[in-house]
Amino acid sequence: MDALYTAVATATHGREGRAVSSDGTLDLALAAPPELGGNGQGTNPEQLFAAGYAACFGSALGLVGRQAKVDVTDAAVTAEVGIGKQGEGFGLKVTLRVELPGTVDEATGRKLVEQAHQVCPYSNATRGNIDVDLVIE
Repeated sequence: MDALYTAVATATHGREGRAVSSDGTLDLALAAPPELGGNGQGTNPEQLFAAGYAACFGSALGLVGRQAKVDVTDAAVTAEVGIGKQGEGFGLKVTLRVELPGTVDEATGRKLVEQAHQVCPYSNATRGNIDVDLVIE
């Protein structure tokens, strides 16, 4: 694959540090959530992953919608990223909740969401590695 764009970010001190992008537009404090023993006074990696996945999936949905000539402009995607013990380490699970405009019928909506799941780079990266549930609301 030839990259069209490469994002670069550096994190220091793990979950209790800071993350900064190479261009400086992202610069935020990191903190583990209380559920993982942290103080919750910053963003955590799961929130960043959820935001990226939701945005990327929304773009993929827009692409397949345009190709099918179906207006999904007002769709919203919510990504829920869970973390938990998996064997000796930790694993992730994802639920993508897709809210489609009322003008899109259920069958068409399901088809578009499934097509977006095949196109989205996050979906392709996680396929076979992370359980991803698609929920249409």
